[in-house]
Amino acid sequence: MTTNTDGSTATVEYAPEHTPRLNWAEQAPEVFKAMVRLDAAARKGLDPTLLELVKVRASQINHCALCVDMHSKEALAAGERVERIVQLSAWEESEHFYTERELAALALTEAVTVLTDGFVPDEVYSRAAKHFDEAELAQLIAAIAVINAWNRFGVSCRLVPGHYQPEPR
Repeated sequence: MTTNTDGSTATVEYAPEHTPRLNWAEQAPEVFKAMVRLDAAARKGLDPTLLELVKVRASQINHCALCVDMHSKEALAAGERVERIVQLSAWEESEHFYTERELAALALTEAVTVLTDGFVPDEVYSRAAKHFDEAELAQLIAAIAVINAWNRFGVSCRLVPGHYQPEPR
């Protein structure tokens, strides 16, 4: 049910939910376990809110609906503001929502995720290097690579968004 502007209610019919193509985690459990360990290792030392912004943005670029859903909810659970999550798809036009450090991380996320020119441009890497020490930068690159891998599994298997619930904090 939805409420119309005149106060009346109407039934809204949504498209049916699709079914996943494959439960890859069940079919390749050792790979899934390795991915979970890799994800845990990649997140070490990174600000959790920054990490979720990076994960949402990479997932948007890769059209991974499950990961957009999951990491948006994780960001909200971590205290992130709705406006900043909503603006991620247009972060370059919404720079005032983010810190210089976050902007550098988002630019690096775009460059590593898209690899339009086959490499990460020097100016993008240099911008990130100004805001992250080498250890943090290595962790950030690892986190971007890992979310891209998760996205590939999610998109290939058509995993279904909408059901993820973050752990209570």
